[in-house]
Amino acid sequence: MTPAEYVDAHASDLVARLRRLVRIPSVNPPGRDYGAITALLVEELRATGLAARRLTVPRALCRATLPPEQHAFPRYNVLGRWRTGASRKTLHFNAHYDVVPVSGVWRHGDAFSGVEARGWIHGRGTADMKGSIAALLVALRALRASGVAPRLNVEVSFTADEETDSALGAGWLVEHAPIRPDYVVVMEGGEGDGVCCGHNGVVWLEVAVHGKAAHGSLPHEGVNALEKMAALVGALEPYKKRLKLRTFEAPNGQTMVPTLNVGGVFSQGDGGKINTVPALARFTLDRRVLAVESVRTVDRELRSWLIRAARRIPGCRISIAKVSESHPCFSRPDHPFFAAMAGCVTRVRRQPTVFKVSAGFNDMHFFSEHLRVPTLGYGPGGRACHAIDERASLRELLASAKIYAELMTTFAG
Repeated sequence: MTPAEYVDAHASDLVARLRRLVRIPSVNPPGRDYGAITALLVEELRATGLAARRLTVPRALCRATLPPEQHAFPRYNVLGRWRTGASRKTLHFNAHYDVVPVSGVWRHGDAFSGVEARGWIHGRGTADMKGSIAALLVALRALRASGVAPRLNVEVSFTADEETDSALGAGWLVEHAPIRPDYVVVMEGGEGDGVCCGHNGVVWLEVAVHGKAAHGSLPHEGVNALEKMAALVGALEPYKKRLKLRTFEAPNGQTMVPTLNVGGVFSQGDGGKINTVPALARFTLDRRVLAVESVRTVDRELRSWLIRAARRIPGCRISIAKVSESHPCFSRPDHPFFAAMAGCVTRVRRQPTVFKVSAGFNDMHFFSEHLRVPTLGYGPGGRACHAIDERASLRELLASAKIYAELMTTFAG
């Protein structure tokens, strides 16, 4: 039996593994059930014959990095190795195991059920990105069962906190874990016929607009922070138009532009009441950073624009705080590693492969920029990531498992 035949014959095994992962609600923030899911992942890797262990992020670093409300939630990363002896080089697979919080009413009941219906597995994390983890676990089992060894050493990491800033996940891994990959597959960012060779970055800011409280019947005695905030948000429209003039053309011909999302989170200060002039209003900014831009330059530019806009609004006082950032990355897909993955995708999917740049951000840049090794993104993806009724296609999960197995058994570095 070939690895691909094993994958097809064990579709129910893949679904069962994904369901076990989804049923552990590893929600971030705050970092719930990280202990339970990493214990399961170590167990799963060991069952495939890999030497695996859980790496605990030092508590002092967690306290220095995380907000106080998350100090009770420890951080862990998982590392597994398969030393084949066939090569001195190592192929590394990475995925994050944390998921975003759940809201709303789901079609198939509990968002953490992992229900299968009409070829789709439903639940938070199925698409982003526990489906990738399940696909890789089955690919590793397929190689063991078929007696086909990888042509390189294989390293696997499952990391924390990608849904926030990855500082204690992939960021910690590349700085502190004993890894020396020569090639890396981050198992998201590319899917279908598209292999990811880069991704956007992001700058997240929180803007606080400071007013002066007063009685609702005497608004002239106060400074209405909400009104000033509305004027400031309106003043960002020219900045948005300016962003549309910046472009980056991805290898697949897609023209990408930076974006600004205003007010993903907005709030007032304490003491708000219908008959009180609001003294504080807050809103957030999500500025996507193109692969050819830098986080530092974008951060400075956006802050400068906000300060200048506020000065033009009478009585508008603001303060700006950094929430988080993630750096972009881009590699021209002319390295043999990219060609090898494209070949695997083409052979399994029986259609031409293209190289794309993801509009979102993921953990590729930690390996590509920090370790300076060829890094690409590919996984099964899915539908409704971060939304109600998130789901992954069984057909795509199986295809990804075959592609991972194909890469491990054909690419020799």
